[in-house]
Amino acid sequence: MSHRARKRFGQNFLHDADVVQRIIQAISPQPGQPLVEIGPGQGALTLPLLRACERLEAIELDRDLVEPLTRKAASEGTLVIHQADALKFDFSTLAQGRKLRLVGNLPYNISTPLLFHLLAQSRYIKDMHFMLQKEVVTRMAAAPGSGDYGRLSVMIQYHCRVTPLLSVAPEAFRPAPKVESAFVRLQPWSQAPVAVNDYACLEALVKQAFAQRRKTLRNTLKGLLGEEDIRSSGSDPGARPETLTLQQYAALANRLAQTH
Repeated sequence: MSHRARKRFGQNFLHDADVVQRIIQAISPQPGQPLVEIGPGQGALTLPLLRACERLEAIELDRDLVEPLTRKAASEGTLVIHQADALKFDFSTLAQGRKLRLVGNLPYNISTPLLFHLLAQSRYIKDMHFMLQKEVVTRMAAAPGSGDYGRLSVMIQYHCRVTPLLSVAPEAFRPAPKVESAFVRLQPWSQAPVAVNDYACLEALVKQAFAQRRKTLRNTLKGLLGEEDIRSSGSDPGARPETLTLQQYAALANRLAQTH
């Protein structure tokens, strides 16, 4: 498939056969599973996935890739491509009573907003296997107290178990990105690991806490919670946002829900 990668779509096409094989082994696709690929591109993952599961749905924004990939995949199984923006796509329409398995080499320029879009629909998802910028995967899996720990860490870990699987060098892609990549598994919890009474409060609190991560909680949460509220929730008002656990953020969010 002769196709010039488009920067505006964040296209970096995977071509390393060894990396592809390791990814397929990690996903372990089985016939009959409801698999959905986000951004199939030129089909590096699409074709081996299709051989394994016999039917695959895909979301592809670049209309110029749809017809060539459909033609290329015709002998491998049933490929249904939705020419659409994954950032706006309603994945519940594909679930049909079953939980989806999502796969993709995600465009790095939209990966974080796309992850939040998918988290909002996590009740329809069994697992997600994504290629992302390595720095993003590090942040997703980071523990409290580390410089990589932030809003993405807290919100992803509230929704999912995060398992980094392999690092991937730039040379595995065409064109080669300027950053290292990593492949990660995300498994939505059947039950959230902490009790949150109002999810909107958790979102707002975590977002404001990390907006000024070098400041203490008493300063960064001003307008949401006072010092006594922070203290009664089990946190030190003098602590920095990056030191708090998911459990502590849940307690602060529940306090916020009580006071607003």
